[in-house]
Amino acid sequence: MDAYARQEPARPSSARAEAVRHAPLTHREARLIVLGVLLPTFMGSLDQTILANALPTIGRELGDIHNLPWLITAYLLAATAVMPLYGKISDIHGRRFTLRIALLTYMAGSLVCALAPSLLVLIFGRALHGVGGGGLSSMGMVVLGDLVAPKERGRYYSYFAATYMTAGGAGPLLGGLISDHMHWSVIFWMNIPMGLAALALTTALLRRLPRYDRPHHLDFLGAALIVVASVSFMLALNMAGVRYAWTSLPILALLAAALVVGALFVLRLMTAPEPLIPLSILGNPIVRWAILANACGWGAIIGLNVLLPMYLQGVMGLSPTAAGLSLMVFLVAMNGTAGLAGQVLGRVRHYKRLPMLMLSLATASVTALGVYADSLTPLTLELLLIGIGAGFGPVPSFTAVAMQNVVARHQLGISIGSMNFSRNLFATMLIAVFGAMVLGGTPAGESLRGELAASAGAGGFGRVFFAAAASFAVAFIAIVLIEEKPLQTDSEAAAK
Repeated sequence: MDAYARQEPARPSSARAEAVRHAPLTHREARLIVLGVLLPTFMGSLDQTILANALPTIGRELGDIHNLPWLITAYLLAATAVMPLYGKISDIHGRRFTLRIALLTYMAGSLVCALAPSLLVLIFGRALHGVGGGGLSSMGMVVLGDLVAPKERGRYYSYFAATYMTAGGAGPLLGGLISDHMHWSVIFWMNIPMGLAALALTTALLRRLPRYDRPHHLDFLGAALIVVASVSFMLALNMAGVRYAWTSLPILALLAAALVVGALFVLRLMTAPEPLIPLSILGNPIVRWAILANACGWGAIIGLNVLLPMYLQGVMGLSPTAAGLSLMVFLVAMNGTAGLAGQVLGRVRHYKRLPMLMLSLATASVTALGVYADSLTPLTLELLLIGIGAGFGPVPSFTAVAMQNVVARHQLGISIGSMNFSRNLFATMLIAVFGAMVLGGTPAGESLRGELAASAGAGGFGRVFFAAAASFAVAFIAIVLIEEKPLQTDSEAAAK
């Protein structure tokens, strides 16, 4: 199949069809398509956090408190495991088809959750929810890669950054409001009309989306191996130190299974006629360093998002509402610099200088947070949170564009799916490590939200902040090692 773009569905004949296939999209048309996929992106991101404040209400009504964490874990496990699959399927069958599958699966999971008579059924529904949500969260950036050349991609990325951050910040607040003033099932019922709206929008707007897919075969064995390996590993991380000791037989068995099946997956990558993740992608050093920088940067941010509310309430003594408001400056700063970086990215020659400079600021800010964890004033805390958020903001757009700049357009789906998979997997690892560090500094029998001894509580969180700084430092080194190739224009990208 030719490498040039086909329109979906592009079925007219002769010269007219050729003209339609090659007709470039205007900025307005591209922006409309981007806006059309923001709703699915928002839905997939919202469901990662919306249940946080509703969990106690759900546990009381369904009579099961101990298994509540599985409502979060099941979603994240399923969403993370299927991200590479969605990327590959979209490279084979197109983005519109793949988004339809994700939306329908997501709505089916929402329906199961809304009607669940027990926590066990609700957990199953959340897993199905995650299978759909994994596609919703990742396909937006794939669509953007089809729409515009790497040189122009940055200015659209700010839309996605704002959507991710808004959904993540609004989730706990919205979930709490619904559980306080309505029935918790409304959290899932509202996904049905949103899903139908997203289905209508994407069906209509993605008709003009250029297609760069080529005939591929889905490696089912490789897909099964990566799902089993990632689920086993994430299950071990989520249960170790909570339900079982790190050295207990169930945790060791899960880690051994992850190691063995992961090794089999690597072997499959090297021997399959058409592996799930093409070796040509993994063999490119720019792709490897971009994935590492993205994973280490996002992993630290996601981990801080989970632990900072506990620090603000347990150590600084803020109320849940005050803690949430304190974190708003963090999100606003991140959105602000993400938007600014997106505008600058395609207009300068040395486009990695800004991410390097700002990531240095984030690293210094989170290091200061660790040094002064036991003596921060509210004003100093807010300034450091602004430094962390503003410093990280330019990193996601840079890593995504740097990777997409060297990947053929018919492999964008699997490359972005691999980046998102690595990000979520590493974030899960960091959250487990951060949790162990905090518990290591917490007196036995105390609650993180209780009245901790200031020194013990701050000491545990201080270690978390230093670990986040180390993760940022690794991301910085990876960015330094990324070769700064000129960003491609539309004609150059089409020629690949």
